[in-house]
Amino acid sequence: MKKTMFGTVVIFIALSVAACGNTNEEPHDAHENDEATPVEMEETEETEMNHDDHAHMDHSSSGEVPQNLKVAENPSYKVGETALIVDGHMSGMEGAEATVVGAYETYVYTVSYTPTTGGDPEINHKWVIHEELADVGEAPVEVGTEVILDADHMTGMEGAVATIDSVQKTTVYMVDFTLTTGGDVITNHKWVTEEELGPHHGH
Repeated sequence: MKKTMFGTVVIFIALSVAACGNTNEEPHDAHENDEATPVEMEETEETEMNHDDHAHMDHSSSGEVPQNLKVAENPSYKVGETALIVDGHMSGMEGAEATVVGAYETYVYTVSYTPTTGGDPEINHKWVIHEELADVGEAPVEVGTEVILDADHMTGMEGAVATIDSVQKTTVYMVDFTLTTGGDVITNHKWVTEEELGPHHGH
């Protein structure tokens, strides 16, 4: 009789432990799954905010250019003339009327880099000119080469390590224009290439 009762007690205890184990595990798994969604949402919102911050970044500059930058002798658009931005590389740029502040002959690059101030990497950023690359000599830099940026017309650009994505020799312009998306005035913007401009009415 005692043996029978002892066996029954052992079985009861074993079942109780198993039940407790299952009870603890199931909420734990469910809790982990519940946490995954908010974290992913936070990351998505943060990424979107970073892109929005970049879109609304001030693209004006002081107007200073490297001393060794060659002034274009006969640019299509001379200083003081107006042109239409036909291919803008940021929101509100395309279709804007631009006034030429400076015109220069150089090699122009698109580059990818991570800002020194943190944030998302800039991919195929337009534009950086040859004179804004540190210690590269006079010859054009080949695609895929890593360089140090010596430009300050974007936050986090100066001193950043960048990879050259494309290179071309052309006339680049520094321009003033008003964004078509909100009326903000951009002054001494660096840079707009010859291919991004078109004749303005009356040009």
